[in-house]
Amino acid sequence: MGRLNVTLCGLPLDNPVIPASGTFGYGYEFAGLYDINVLGTFSFKGTTRQARFGNPTPRIAECTAGMINAVGLQNPGVEKVISEELPRLKACFHKPVMANVSGFSVEDYAYTCALLDKEPQVGWLEVNVSCPNVHGGGMSFGTEPRAAAEVTKAVKAVASKPVIVKLSPNVTDIVLIARACEDAGADGISLINTLLGMRIDLKTKRPVIANTMGGFSGPAIFPVALRMVYQVSKAVRIPVVGMGGVRSAEDVIEMMLAGASAVQIGAENLVNPFACRDIIAALPQVMDAYGINTLQDIIGGAH
Repeated sequence: MGRLNVTLCGLPLDNPVIPASGTFGYGYEFAGLYDINVLGTFSFKGTTRQARFGNPTPRIAECTAGMINAVGLQNPGVEKVISEELPRLKACFHKPVMANVSGFSVEDYAYTCALLDKEPQVGWLEVNVSCPNVHGGGMSFGTEPRAAAEVTKAVKAVASKPVIVKLSPNVTDIVLIARACEDAGADGISLINTLLGMRIDLKTKRPVIANTMGGFSGPAIFPVALRMVYQVSKAVRIPVVGMGGVRSAEDVIEMMLAGASAVQIGAENLVNPFACRDIIAALPQVMDAYGINTLQDIIGGAH
C-alpha cells in the first residue's frame, strides 16, 4: 500500500482526495484541464429521478471566505445521466465514481439508486438527505433521525454498492442522525453539506439570491465541518467522508486526523479548477513536514 492509499467502504483509493458533488460536474468538464485520473474518485453532480431546471437566478452570492449557492439540483434526470453523461465520463475517467443522489420522497431515492447501482462505473452511492421532503410538509429528510433512517433502509434494500449517507449540518445533534443511518444499514457517512445562509443587496434592499437563502460553503465553514467530522467519527463504526471548506493538503490531513477516511473538496474547485490536482501533489511534502508515513495510519489520530 502506498503512502497516499486509503480504502473507502472496502474499495481502494489511490489517495483520499474527492471533488464534492455539484463542484465537478460529471467529470469530463475538468478532463480538458488535467488528467482527472489522479483523483481518488469524485462525486458527480446531484442526480434526481426527474430532470430539474433548478431555482430561478440569481443563484450565487459571494461572501467573506465563502459563497452561497441555491442552484436547486439542476440535472437532466437519472435516465439521461446513465445514457448520456456516464458514457462521456467513461472516456476520460477509468476508476469507480461516486454517484450523488437526491430525492423528494423515499420512493424517489430508491428508484434513482436502483438504476445507478446497476452501472459498472458507479462504485459508491452518496445519498444526499438534505433535500426537501415534500411528503412531510417541506421537512428535510436529513434533519430528523427517523426520516434519515427510512431513506437509508429503502436505498439499502435496492443497492448492492456501498451506501454513503450525506448529512446536513443544519441540525441540533448530527451524531443522533449519523447513528440512525448506521443502524439502518449505511456503509458510510459523508459530512457536512452546506450551512444555510443569505446575503442582502444594500442597493435594492432585497436578498441577493432569488431563493432568498442558500447553501453557505467555503473556508469559513471548515472549523464547523471539522468539529462535526470529529464528533461523528467517534460515534459510529462506519467510515466518514469529511468535507466543508477544505482547500489545502494541510486541511486534508486535519480532516483525516479528525476521523475522515477520505476528504471531499467543494467550493475551492470553483475558485481554482486545479485545486484537487494541486492538493494531491502537495500531500507527500506536507506529510514529510509533519512526520506522517502513510495517510491510512492517521485516520482518527486526534481522538
